[in-house]
Amino acid sequence: MFKITNLFKKVALSAMVIAAGLAALPLSGVSAAGLSDENTPPTNPAPGNLRLQSRWVHEQLIYQRQGDELERASGFITWIQDLLNEANAKGWDTSAVQAALDAFSSVIPAAQSAHENGAAIIAAHAGFDASGKVTDRATAIQTAQSLNQVLKDTRSAMNGTGQALREAIRAFRQAHRPAPATTTP
Repeated sequence: MFKITNLFKKVALSAMVIAAGLAALPLSGVSAAGLSDENTPPTNPAPGNLRLQSRWVHEQLIYQRQGDELERASGFITWIQDLLNEANAKGWDTSAVQAALDAFSSVIPAAQSAHENGAAIIAAHAGFDASGKVTDRATAIQTAQSLNQVLKDTRSAMNGTGQALREAIRAFRQAHRPAPATTTP
């Protein structure tokens, strides 16, 4: 009886190995499907289109960052003005920072106005599809250039006042830095 059980196990195991091997083999041949329309261009975009799509995404990110900064400008102005009021209460001279802050505050509406034009350009995305792929190269180039011009116009409207304010604050902090503590031996 022991010999029959061993023989049955070996036959069953061999049958399972053969069945697994046959299951891995294809039962019918496979061939590639032909093109349904010979006139359609390949789906791989031209290398120039990839660069244009990348530029479009990059400029939209810059536009978004610029918009975020313009939205935070009023809170920033209020915060700096509060700090200047505290410094004035201490008797410190804040005239340079106040002048830079006033200049910065005065250009914000013009910068926001220049920035608003980009929203329509992005919404229309002429030459690009909804996912940012180039559909018409010439139009897409014009669209990207238009958005780039909006970014430049916004920076131009700021007229360097942000950098001037930053430098005025840095100079003020340097002038009012506490003296280092001296140690006596």
